Amino acid sequence: MKAIWNGQILAESNDTKVIENNHYFPPEAINKEFFKSSDTHTNCPWKGVASYYTLEVNGEKNPDAAWYYPETSDLAKQIKNYVAFWKGVEVVE
Repeated sequence: MKAIWNGQILAESNDTKVIENNHYFPPEAINKEFFKSSDTHTNCPWKGVASYYTLEVNGEKNPDAAWYYPETSDLAKQIKNYVAFWKGVEVVE
């Protein structure tokens, strides 16, 4: 699977985890140069508190377009630190 935004491959892996129709990429599969930490956090009742990244590609920003769970509930431990995308990021095979 590949995550693509603004003409750049943000992440690529054959080992994504699919939960609630989102592909979660292993942390080592992301191209860290495009990811900037965000202060945004949200709470999922069953996964835990999500943290976000703002994507920066070719001078353009996509705020909070990637998220991950640095700590998870026992039910979601398989995606701890895995990264998922939205806000126009295309996830394709």
